[in-house]
Amino acid sequence: MAPSAVGEQQSVDEQAWQTVAKQDIGQWATSMPKDADGNAIDWQWVASLDLAGGVGAGVPNAGAPAAPDCDAQSVHDALKADYATRDRLEAIIAQCNSTFMTDFDRLIASYRLPRALAYANRRLNDEINTLISLGERMRLWKASREKQGRTTAVVLRPYADASHLHNSNQGSLPLLATDDGAQADDAAGLAAQPVAIELDDIQDRTAVILNERAERRKNQRFQKHASNTSMSRANLSQVTSPGGSRVQESGGNGLNGGLGSSTGSGISRPLDANGKPYPQPDWRDAYLPGRDVDTVMGIDIETTGTDPARDYIIDVGFEFMNMISPKPAGHNNAYGYEQRYYEAGDAYGQARLSFGVTERCAQLGNPFILQLTGIDVRARGPQTGMRMFDEWPQAQTGLLSRLSQQPYVAHNATFEHGWFMLNVAGYAESYRAGHITIIDTMPMSRQWDPGSAPSEGHPYGDNTLDSYAKRQGALDLSRKERHLGLEDAHIMLVAMKHHLASLKAEGRGPWGAGGKGGVGGKCCGRRR
Repeated sequence: MAPSAVGEQQSVDEQAWQTVAKQDIGQWATSMPKDADGNAIDWQWVASLDLAGGVGAGVPNAGAPAAPDCDAQSVHDALKADYATRDRLEAIIAQCNSTFMTDFDRLIASYRLPRALAYANRRLNDEINTLISLGERMRLWKASREKQGRTTAVVLRPYADASHLHNSNQGSLPLLATDDGAQADDAAGLAAQPVAIELDDIQDRTAVILNERAERRKNQRFQKHASNTSMSRANLSQVTSPGGSRVQESGGNGLNGGLGSSTGSGISRPLDANGKPYPQPDWRDAYLPGRDVDTVMGIDIETTGTDPARDYIIDVGFEFMNMISPKPAGHNNAYGYEQRYYEAGDAYGQARLSFGVTERCAQLGNPFILQLTGIDVRARGPQTGMRMFDEWPQAQTGLLSRLSQQPYVAHNATFEHGWFMLNVAGYAESYRAGHITIIDTMPMSRQWDPGSAPSEGHPYGDNTLDSYAKRQGALDLSRKERHLGLEDAHIMLVAMKHHLASLKAEGRGPWGAGGKGGVGGKCCGRRR
């Protein structure tokens, strides 16, 4: 067990672990004076927050949210305050990962403070959604989720001007869209007519913040590239570096041969119509497996949304499979997946873990997740007895133990990794120490599967798990990805094993020119 997890268990009887986590503020303040947006962090403000009990302004008349004496201005003011708090918290959380991973002097011993901030932020986000829903029922506004640049944000409009809007796909905000609902609210004593209220100062700024942040990072990368190019041009004699490689201009990553080269990265790539390697190397290549990878654990999680600092883990499925050696004795093929036509085959050690959500999250429901996964969060509130993952230390410890014993595999593994960082006690510390190896099947699809090449319908290549599994014979063409943790983990591992077998037979991928030995994957501190 990681030291941080032990400390939390020892102190939980005396203080909430979120409160104990604030003891680390001094370490973080020394290494991280600014947040992800370049603003100075007020660590005294962070220390003043009740991370265990709640950081929101509160819902007016929270005991009876449908009471007729709900005041429109108090709902407005609470939402405004909660948005401001969330913006400050999330800018801090967003900076914690890079600060922790680049803390080479190990001034920061634990990642429990970012996890505590994320814990509080999830409950704050529930309160924000509750206030938005309450405002709709009071006819203060109409809410919709709209795509804005790189992300989706909630947009509030005057109720009378927005009757045509509907929540198309993002699901956690139940909109008042039926006469029956209006009649019910009228009976409850809420406003029968729209109420005029200022909305400009209570708009969701998530998209604005993320788009500006991404633009700043893009400019920083451009400036760094320009600086590297200038240094290269200044080397007029084209002398060699101390390591013996010739200094020259390259196509963006500074590698000899440039971005367009098929050499130097250890990856043999399929060729496009012009006979050129496709695609170019990128950071995801670090997650590719090596030719000696054998026992792996495939894992997939289902969540109430895409943001680990706002949403909840509700389903975890994992199983094991050997890519080279035989399946261990004593494991039969009788495991029954929800999709009855799935066969266990070489898989073993299957497990499915289900988790609950907060009362507010359950009350709001999530139509999008219900449609996608079949999981109805309304049936996962505290009254059902289902425990929440971020409040269940034993579940976190058990999962961390399994993630550390062998490489784990996920499709678009940075998604799972981001959730584990902010939800699993000890994961960040174990990952930084080099005890966790991550393999991703998405770059396997991008780099080694010619069927994923860009096309008119898929300009960036078709690399979804559904498409990859079908191309590798792990999923029947007439079927669809189930979007449940265990079932998706299963077809992913089957696809990976089929793919590695074909690559070995063809002398490509890890067995191609410059291919990697060992297990491969991303592991901190390991020489590659």
